[in-house]
Amino acid sequence: MSRTKTKSVEPDSYPRRIFVADLGGTHLRCGVVDQAGKIHFHAKQHRPVAESAQDIVDALVAAARACDRQNTAAGYSIEAISVVVAGTVNVAAGSIVKAPNLPFLSGFDLAGALSRALNLPAILENDANAAAVGEMWLGAARGRCTFVCVTLGTGVGGGIILDGKLWHGVNDSAAEVGHMCVDPFGGVACTCGSRGCLEVYASATAIVRMAREAKPRHPSSRLQIDDELTSENIYQAGVEGDELALEVFRRMGVYLGIGLANLINILNPEMLVIGGGVVNGWDLFEKHMKHEVVERAFPLLADLVTIVPAECGDDAGLLGAARLAFDRDLKN
Repeated sequence: MSRTKTKSVEPDSYPRRIFVADLGGTHLRCGVVDQAGKIHFHAKQHRPVAESAQDIVDALVAAARACDRQNTAAGYSIEAISVVVAGTVNVAAGSIVKAPNLPFLSGFDLAGALSRALNLPAILENDANAAAVGEMWLGAARGRCTFVCVTLGTGVGGGIILDGKLWHGVNDSAAEVGHMCVDPFGGVACTCGSRGCLEVYASATAIVRMAREAKPRHPSSRLQIDDELTSENIYQAGVEGDELALEVFRRMGVYLGIGLANLINILNPEMLVIGGGVVNGWDLFEKHMKHEVVERAFPLLADLVTIVPAECGDDAGLLGAARLAFDRDLKN
């Protein structure tokens, strides 16, 4: 189910390197990225079990030091730190405003803490925003100037690129795509406090919930015997023609299509890039998603937009984090 990876280049011609980390809802990914977008010393692990902001700082510092040791042995040095998180951030301050998956990080100066611990400049960005930058740099949106990246993972995020620039909004909170309402009447409650948000229908978490809800209607489904449902095994069941799984992905595609039609009507983008782990089920939800777009988007706008799966996979956020750091030309 893996998607296209970024191309490798010879590292010797690109000495500038950034330590990058993507602190997501489920995993912590980190590595070192050079100016050409080659990821060195790539690592992925489950998000650290943490009870305080300091636990997260310690985990990120340990990862950075491990990468730095390998990088130094190869004859290079890390010049900055760039971290992306699932949540709302204050980009200028380098602090987290709200982190739904790690509430104890809300209000915490994460960039400052990392900078002090590692004696390097550090920046912070939202993970979906970084993914959009990564896809514009080395992914599906290369050469595009106005597009939206929608990430379907534990939750649903978004990043908006307008005229080649990342759109943050007035307080860095733009593109909360997952919390646009797609079912206002009797919609499922969302963790944000509203109901009927796209996130409760198009995320990995939503796919598992909808499968559980649909089980009584499909007593012969192979998913009846799975003690622990995951979006991955629901996808595999769908590939094998399981009716319960197909119903879930049909429903997910319908709601996603409604959300995308709204984005098309409001922003008139040239492309929509769909990323995150759930995009691996593209073949099961694509036609339902695109049908809703055709039905609901203004035809003049829908005819111009291209909807494609992301190309950078899990690395989109890391690549975007690095690109943002290089663009800011961080120095000690």
